[in-house]
Amino acid sequence: MTLKALGAFLFETFKLVLVSLLIIVPIRYFVVQPFFVLGASMEPTFQNGDYLIIDEISYLTGSPKRGDVIVFHYPYNTKQFYIKRIVGLPGEILVLDDKGITVKNKENPEGFALSEEYLPVKEEYGNMTATLGSDEYFVMGDNRDASSDSRRWGALKREFIVGKVLVRAFPFQKMEAF
Repeated sequence: MTLKALGAFLFETFKLVLVSLLIIVPIRYFVVQPFFVLGASMEPTFQNGDYLIIDEISYLTGSPKRGDVIVFHYPYNTKQFYIKRIVGLPGEILVLDDKGITVKNKENPEGFALSEEYLPVKEEYGNMTATLGSDEYFVMGDNRDASSDSRRWGALKREFIVGKVLVRAFPFQKMEAF
């Protein structure tokens, strides 16, 4: 290989790497984010060590919905990320008791029992009532007995939400979109 050919090869390689970085870096930092599940709080939906891709764009134009599994900054240590499911929306009142979760809102002032098909067995909820502000969400882990969530540290403000789970990418045999 001549010096001229080597120089052309290195220049083309540099251009390829530069273009790749210009595409990949903005996507990684502004569109999607990888996330490893740590702990058992979202079992059986997600297991410790699952590798997820988080959608950071959806909530820029829309609002989180009940049932969405989200990743957020823990309000008392924003360097920590948590993963939980949204069970209560802004402006709602949630009543947790032995029977489950009752949600009261403008559309249902008498309340309705929250249906949680994603839970394999009836979980313990504790006894409490939570009134959510206009930018607050009530979040819980699917493994209620092993979850530090809104029952312990209160409602989650919208500003802490990073995004929602888009895809479980690993383990491969459990890969799926959400």
